[in-house]
Amino acid sequence: MASIFITGATGFVGSNVAEVLSMAGHHVIAGVRAKPSRPLPFDHAIVDYTSVDNIAQAAANADAIVHLAIANDFNRLQLNRPEGYDAYVGLTQRVVHAAATVGAQPIYMSSDWVLDGRRHLEDEDQPPNPLNFYGVLKALGEQVMRDLAPHGAITRVGGVMGQHRLADNPRSQDVGFGYFVVSLVNTVRAGKQFGVFEGEGVNYVATPALASEIGAGIERIISRKAAGMFHLVASNPITRFDLADLVCEVFELDSTLISRVPVPEEARFSEAVPYDTSMSSVRTREILGLAPSTVRDQLEAFKRELETGKLHPLTTPEK
Repeated sequence: MASIFITGATGFVGSNVAEVLSMAGHHVIAGVRAKPSRPLPFDHAIVDYTSVDNIAQAAANADAIVHLAIANDFNRLQLNRPEGYDAYVGLTQRVVHAAATVGAQPIYMSSDWVLDGRRHLEDEDQPPNPLNFYGVLKALGEQVMRDLAPHGAITRVGGVMGQHRLADNPRSQDVGFGYFVVSLVNTVRAGKQFGVFEGEGVNYVATPALASEIGAGIERIISRKAAGMFHLVASNPITRFDLADLVCEVFELDSTLISRVPVPEEARFSEAVPYDTSMSSVRTREILGLAPSTVRDQLEAFKRELETGKLHPLTTPEK
């Protein structure tokens, strides 16, 4: 089993990935900026992320470093671009240099928002062409990996489904697909109306992915020491309206509570939003030995997670 250092392990995606890797028998170390306010279900190290040496010291015995940490306030990125650049690109550079220092494989998580949204089911060879600063920052992180870590892995994800494992979900529906499913489920289960955003400035088509299944894909990358670009997403694309209908079907929710609404002013993104961020995962599945899994498959797995309180990724670890 591997020793795996994770940045962003206390976040939404990171908490799922860390738990899946722990379930697979790996030793997980979460790199945190300050002492956790509550006990974590895995080891942790307090890290000064401005220092390559300090990151390397915290990850000294790691076989892999999974870099998931992001700055979540996207509008703040616009207001302070140097800070945003350092939080994404600068930090990725330092993490990759630290990985080289300790001899660990770096694995970087990127986003479907590095794409311009003008084509359907982009494959892994498609270079970035982002429409907004967030996409630019993620695309620059990809380039850091290509330049400094040819043995590393880049994972693109989008429309992440699931639930934060260590805290409340940080936000509700936005103009992307993040938090869409859990927000819909919680709202409709409470008997309230859920308005699906439509109109200009909305990410309309994507290939969502369950957070725990993303973790299972990363586990395969580590186990196989795979390098290159990987799309850790569902096998089929879906529109946000069809996703809302499918969620109601899988979770047995009252679909009459679903409506279509314009994006509220406070939810609008400050820049252009890609329309279709769907990605093909055919090559990724071939390289990692992953079976096809539809959006429905991943929603059903998420339903089991909510019912049991335990993660249920579709992909099992290789023995």
